[in-house]
Amino acid sequence: MARPIKVMDQAGAVSRQGRCRPGPIRVWIQASRAFTLGMPFMSVTVGSFLALYAGASLSAIRYLAAVVAAMLLQAAANMINDYYDFVKGTDVDNWESPDAFGPGLVIQQGFLTAEQIRVGGLVALALGSALGLALAYACGWPVLLLGLIGVFGSYFYTAAPLSLAYHGLGDFMVFALMGPGYVLGGYYVQIFHFSWAAGLVGTSMGLLCSSLLQANNLRDVDNDRKHGKWTMAAIIGRRAAIIELITCDMLAYVLVLASVILRIIPWLSVAVLITLPRATDQVRLVSGEADAEAYNRAMTRSGQLQFEFGLVLVVALVLSHLIGW
Repeated sequence: MARPIKVMDQAGAVSRQGRCRPGPIRVWIQASRAFTLGMPFMSVTVGSFLALYAGASLSAIRYLAAVVAAMLLQAAANMINDYYDFVKGTDVDNWESPDAFGPGLVIQQGFLTAEQIRVGGLVALALGSALGLALAYACGWPVLLLGLIGVFGSYFYTAAPLSLAYHGLGDFMVFALMGPGYVLGGYYVQIFHFSWAAGLVGTSMGLLCSSLLQANNLRDVDNDRKHGKWTMAAIIGRRAAIIELITCDMLAYVLVLASVILRIIPWLSVAVLITLPRATDQVRLVSGEADAEAYNRAMTRSGQLQFEFGLVLVVALVLSHLIGW
C-alpha cells in the first residue's frame, strides 16, 4: 500500500500555483540569503585594509580566498538555519507575511525541499572549509583556529544538538564571528600577526552585525517563545533588547573614536560618524509600537549601516596609506 503523500515531501517539486518559478541560480541565491553576505565580505575587507595600512603588501589571492570562504560559511549558516527552523516549525508558513522577512523562504515557496536546503548548506560549509584549509596551509595555525571556530559557529548556530540560537547564544556567535573573527582573519592572512587595531575595529563591526540580528529577533519574540527558540530578545524582553541594540550601536562608534584618540587607527576614521543617520533611523524603527514592517526596515538599515560603516573605514585606511597619515 502506497504511503500518503505529505506536504513536506512535495515542497520544492512545484512552485505555488500562479507563481513563476525562478531559475536554479536565482533559487540558490535566494536560499543563501544573498543580502546578508555583505556583512562577512565587509568585515574581511576591513581587516585586509587594516593590514595594508599597517604596512602589508595586499595579496589579492589571499584576500579573495578569505572573502569567499567567509561568505560561503555565512551562506551555509543561513541555509542550515532555515532547514532547522522549518523542521522545528519556527519559521512562519505564510511566506507573503511581513513576519517571514529574513529567511530564504525557498522551502515555503516550493522552490526547494528541506533536504535540498540542508545538503546545500553542508556543501557551502565544505567549500568554505576547503578554502579555509588552503589559507591555513599558506598562513599558519592561527587561521586554522579561526576557521574551526567559524565552521563550528556556522553549523551549530541552529543545528542540533547545540542549537546555539535557541539558547540565547546567537547574538554572541554573530558578534564573535562577523566581527573580531572575520576582521582578525582578514588582517592575519595579509600580515601574519594580530593587532589591537584589528581587534578593536573587529569588535565595532561585530556589534553592528549583532544589532541586525537583534532587530530580527525583536520582530520574532512572540513566535520564537511559542516554539521554544529562546533568543536573547525572547529571554530579556523587548525593552531590554532595544536597549541592547542601542548600546551595541553606540559602542561601535565609541570604540572607533577611542582608537583614533589613542592613535591606533588613522584620524580619518572619524568619518564613520557620517553613518550615524542610519543608526538613528534603525533605532527609531524598532522603538515604540513597531510592527513587522518597521522591524524589517530596521533590519535593512542595520545591514546598510554595517556595510557603510566598514566602507568608510576602508576608504579612510586607503587614503591614510596613500597620503602617509
